[in-house]
Amino acid sequence: MKIIVCMKQVPDTTEVRLDPKTNTLIREGVPSIINPDDKSGLEMALRLKDQYNAHVTVLTMGPPQADLALREALAMGADKAILLTDRAFGGADTWATSCTLAGALKKLHYDLIITGRQAIDGDTAQVGPQLAEHLHLPQVSYVEEVQKNGDTLIVKRQFEDRYHKIEIKMPCVITALSELAQPRYMSVGGIFDAYQKEITIWGLHDIEENINLEHIGLKGSPTKVKKSYPKQGKGAGTLLKGMTAEEIAQAILAKLKEKYII
Repeated sequence: MKIIVCMKQVPDTTEVRLDPKTNTLIREGVPSIINPDDKSGLEMALRLKDQYNAHVTVLTMGPPQADLALREALAMGADKAILLTDRAFGGADTWATSCTLAGALKKLHYDLIITGRQAIDGDTAQVGPQLAEHLHLPQVSYVEEVQKNGDTLIVKRQFEDRYHKIEIKMPCVITALSELAQPRYMSVGGIFDAYQKEITIWGLHDIEENINLEHIGLKGSPTKVKKSYPKQGKGAGTLLKGMTAEEIAQAILAKLKEKYII
């Protein structure tokens, strides 16, 4: 069984800064971590490895420093790590990111692709389902339980006020919730071994035969951030005092009409 886990290195903070010219994230000087949902998906892959002797590959797209996230995954027990890094990939939205990742995945063999539900720096939950569409694979999102049953998976999918229990045939894509599995700690031996392993680095020239060059990077991103600004605090509002309940109701009604709300 071959499993590929798509991970993302994200800022370890909710106080992210944006470049005012490009409206993309400024990552310099901000500590980074493996995206929590992705790490849960990695743990699920490692549990399948423990049970079924699966081979686990971790794949990420990012700057050279994303090497650290991959080494953490190797220290946890992943077998192979691939870093997609090239200036041509920079500034990608979810569409361009999924196109690039799909180009890399077409070079690999897999039975199962696991991604996190969403990344904490974007919260779009789009890349996993987009990957499935690019690769023409069945998919289940919001997964919080997985059981292998021959060449199929039985998964429990979170859905608003209930759950779905779905059987899906491999190869397939699932997107993991953080509830799927509690990630294990790295071992001392695992950390040592992780820094002895070679990480495969692919640039644009390694996957260009599998992608449309018009669909990568900032130029290939159909969505653009037009403007970004910090959330502004609300004013104190108007306090209505020394009035009867009827007078207060009339005052509120007049204000609603003034604002064309009613």
